Amino acid sequence: MKKTLLLAFASLFSAAAIAQQDAPKAIYYSISFPNAAHHEAEITITIPQAPTGPLLVRMSRSSAGRYATHEFGKNIYNVAATDVNGKALELKQVEGDIYSIEEHPSTVKVSYTLFGNWTDGTYASIDPSHAHLNMPATFMWVVGQDKRPVTFQFNDLDKYGWHVATQLKHEDKNVYSAPNLQYMMDCPTELSDYKIASWDVVNYDNKKEKINLTVHSDDSQAVIDNFGKMVARMVQEEKAVFGEFPAYDYGEYTFISDIHPTTSGDGMEHRNSTCITIPAPKVEGLEKRLLGVFAHEYFHSWNVKRIRPKSLEPFNFEHANMSSELWFAEGFTQYYGELLLVRSGFVDLDDYTGTVAGLVNQVLNTPAAAKYPATQMSRYSVYADAGVSIDPNNNANDFTSYYTYGGAIALALDLRLRSDFNMTLDDYMRQVWLSRGKVMKPYTVPDLQTDLGKVTNPKFAADFFRKYITGIEKNNYEELLAKAGLVLRKINPEKGWAGSLATTAGRGRAGQPRAGNAEGLPILSSTIIGSPVYKAGLDAGDVILKVNGVDIKDQKGFDDQLNDKKPGDKLTVNYKSRTGSHETTIVLEANPNFEVVTFEKAGKPLSKEQETFRNNWLQSKVK
Repeated sequence: MKKTLLLAFASLFSAAAIAQQDAPKAIYYSISFPNAAHHEAEITITIPQAPTGPLLVRMSRSSAGRYATHEFGKNIYNVAATDVNGKALELKQVEGDIYSIEEHPSTVKVSYTLFGNWTDGTYASIDPSHAHLNMPATFMWVVGQDKRPVTFQFNDLDKYGWHVATQLKHEDKNVYSAPNLQYMMDCPTELSDYKIASWDVVNYDNKKEKINLTVHSDDSQAVIDNFGKMVARMVQEEKAVFGEFPAYDYGEYTFISDIHPTTSGDGMEHRNSTCITIPAPKVEGLEKRLLGVFAHEYFHSWNVKRIRPKSLEPFNFEHANMSSELWFAEGFTQYYGELLLVRSGFVDLDDYTGTVAGLVNQVLNTPAAAKYPATQMSRYSVYADAGVSIDPNNNANDFTSYYTYGGAIALALDLRLRSDFNMTLDDYMRQVWLSRGKVMKPYTVPDLQTDLGKVTNPKFAADFFRKYITGIEKNNYEELLAKAGLVLRKINPEKGWAGSLATTAGRGRAGQPRAGNAEGLPILSSTIIGSPVYKAGLDAGDVILKVNGVDIKDQKGFDDQLNDKKPGDKLTVNYKSRTGSHETTIVLEANPNFEVVTFEKAGKPLSKEQETFRNNWLQSKVK
């Protein structure tokens, strides 16, 4: 018996040793910053156990959390390949962002220079103050080697006084790792002299997890510590929606934030971190204004990173994934990001009514929402989500953001669940979390309908999805908001309204300023279908010269002609276009847009039932 046992153990250890030998070695990245003043980094990839045949390395064309296609390959140059001894290997650029090494040894080194000078959640930014690295915009990768582990060495940290903020696993000193390509690409990294505030949270199993707030800004540590307390309060309010925190990898979640006037505003969710860039002077004095981005992005650690649309799995780094579910992934997150600031006590009711009005107007007063369902607007994300193009589009008439479209649907569903089922949207989100997110089971639109049926009934769920998700019917917001003692009413119904004229100076082709106009008010983009200016035949490219005989030089001059006008009044407009000079008539209407005010502000009595409904909706849920 003993001999048999010893033989079994020997066989087991032998198999383990063979498996360890066969396990692929990590692909190794080294990044240095000898020319940070000019926004360059030098990157070397060491690829052991290179697969036989042509070896392809490439840059990404999309980024986790971003839904449009981008051309990251344009910002790398000096691409070269060698063996481990530095002997040059023949490397061919077979496409703009793809390089091929036809013949190579078992270990290959690829090096290149990266240029980065745009601080947001999508691109890379390098200067002596920091290296702000979104992984798809920074690192080439080996085609077909997605499952291999990767290791990173960040150099020159002492030279610049930088520290590392990332969700990558810390291995040793300046060395970090990721288990595979998908995880690597989901790990934005900030190298800077950031300030940090950290605190522990307790999860459902009494396991402690650490939340890190890292901020690269011109603020004192005391300011960041105070802001950290505000973020911690918001974090607990978000946990109350789902009843528990996610199980964060390595027991940590990190806010990677860069706040400075030179950054571009953005928030980009990741599995165990979020990248937040805000073009503000500093945190101090702006804390409450900044919290909205933090609230939205942190909610994503449940909704989208774990409650995950099947259409985003696996994420395709060669081309953007198209999803019909962003009305839920982004739109419901948009709703909660604002709502939870109210529950946390950072936004008062009068300010929140403005947010509610914005959601309602987007779903009731945009041409695209009248024509297209939320699922179709979600699919347009492949063009809309920070997609870069130089030619004009007709988005004013053919697109409504899935953020606000979905947010308006979430608002209506929350109020309907409260009034019709004595339940809440929180109950629905917890059901989706337990059915999909906690077990990491990607969902489809029918799955979301099924989960709604579980907390209500299948008939209600089917009806709601048919009308408001895959259909274009709209909820009765006036009736629903009244249950919370809120009035939905038209803005200035007695004042004449012409519609929106997009006349703000923009940029033309190749980023060049648009040519100035010696006279008149140029219309720079599409007028909105159904508006008085649209009905009058005015559109992009037209230049308004006179209104009722008065010369018009700018937007203020046009607006001045509306000051004493009422719906039904007419404006005679002289304008020119490429076909010559013309005259048309704008028949003014009442502004179709809504505002939301409390019953108290509207001079209406608030019932006890309405007050209770409102409090149950908006008050803190942290016990």
